[in-house]
Amino acid sequence: MSRTAERHESLWMLAASPTLWAAHFGLCYITAAVWCAKAPDALTPLGTARVAVIIYTMVALAAIGLVGWIGYRAHRVGAEPAPHDADSPTDRHRFMGLATALLSGLSALAVVYAALVVMFIETCQ
Repeated sequence: MSRTAERHESLWMLAASPTLWAAHFGLCYITAAVWCAKAPDALTPLGTARVAVIIYTMVALAAIGLVGWIGYRAHRVGAEPAPHDADSPTDRHRFMGLATALLSGLSALAVVYAALVVMFIETCQ
């Protein structure tokens, strides 16, 4: 039984990083919306909401980094040179690993951009 047996392959890892980004975005949006809705006026500083967004960001980046690392390791299986475009289980495994790693990088960038908002916006206005 090879390490890249296709019956163990799944598309879930491919969707994990974008799902983490979406969850991060939703949590940040909901946190800021609730904080500003309860604020006495529009000039209230973000305060605790800013700290919560920073914590959400660190957790999301760590989880996305883990998914990206798993994808990178899957991409590095075997010793065949690139490109990995043959119709074989190993090449499909490596392609899925590369796609997972690249989506993880894109998702990490999206998380950072979503978190930058609280660095530039100081109040609920």
